[in-house]
Amino acid sequence: MKELPDLDQYRPNVGICLLNRKGEVWLGKRVASSAVQRAYKYRWQMPQGGVDPGESIEDAAVRELQEESGVSSTRLLVTTPGWLVYDFPSDYKAKKRDRWRGQKQKWALMLFEGDDDEVNLDSHQPAEFCEWRWAPLEEVPDLVVPFKRDVYKSLVRAFSPLADYIASGNR
Repeated sequence: MKELPDLDQYRPNVGICLLNRKGEVWLGKRVASSAVQRAYKYRWQMPQGGVDPGESIEDAAVRELQEESGVSSTRLLVTTPGWLVYDFPSDYKAKKRDRWRGQKQKWALMLFEGDDDEVNLDSHQPAEFCEWRWAPLEEVPDLVVPFKRDVYKSLVRAFSPLADYIASGNR
């Protein structure tokens, strides 16, 4: 049996799986500040971010989604019951690596009830994403950085039945 990590070593984080009425998920392409980063093919991900002290997971999900995408016309469907964890790679150069082993995430599945023109990647500065698109949920693990893939595969398994249900016209 796999030993569970000490969750105190992980930064609290929320992720948002935003589905449209077709059951597709919203993806953003991360902003790159160098030619090396721009050439990196694994820049797509769902919105995510830190949970502020005293903030609920649900409130953090709404805030992060609005900051990163400009979207606010949503309905919360469900959140994951436990933490999904990933470690930062050893060569990860972000300042978070100095304090945290990785991130522990709760994920919110939300239904987008607005129109695509609501998306505004410049709604918060600095912008997190330079492009966005809708995609089938099962495609997402192959688009994200390798160290986050296991979390995304877990999300596909957990959220695909609801995405399929929404795609069938049931809401």
